[in-house]
Amino acid sequence: MKLKAVLLDEKAINRTLIRVSHEIIERNKGVEDLVLLGIKTRGFPLAQRIANYIKGIEGKEVPVASVDITLYRDDLTIVNENLEVRNLDLGLEIKDKKIVIIDDVLYTCRTVRAAIDAIIDVSRPTAIQLAVLIDRGHKELPIRADYVGKNIPTAKNEIIAVSLKETDGEDSVKIYDSNDTKKL
Repeated sequence: MKLKAVLLDEKAINRTLIRVSHEIIERNKGVEDLVLLGIKTRGFPLAQRIANYIKGIEGKEVPVASVDITLYRDDLTIVNENLEVRNLDLGLEIKDKKIVIIDDVLYTCRTVRAAIDAIIDVSRPTAIQLAVLIDRGHKELPIRADYVGKNIPTAKNEIIAVSLKETDGEDSVKIYDSNDTKKL
């Protein structure tokens, strides 16, 4: 894979998350009954960062949990016969709450659909909203983000790589060309 560009560095990611935090507060008229659910793996640290920014802005803590959507994916090709889908435990009450699902990249929307299914299996929230750091297009389902850090139209052969300090040791968003050779 060939690196095409660094789209966001650490400072740009922080500015973007601060803006998204303000948008979440504004749209929800505060943080009453708000819960942030980060999709594992990189959505969870993003949710924690947004919760910290919201606390700095509003002076109130917003509950944060992670949601693992692995067993809810509709594109799993190999399923172990012993696999058992159990009641999902998010570690907090979401009934009658406003949920903001947070993920790093919105692409086909299948991950978000799986997260919505997992949430609905647990309880009935008042509303479900979506915040993403990057929306790269190529949706396969009629889902859109309520809060977008950056829209980056991509070609199918391009890959968006989000790196976060918590999972990867650095903060960056890079775009790669997955074609190994240059076409002349």
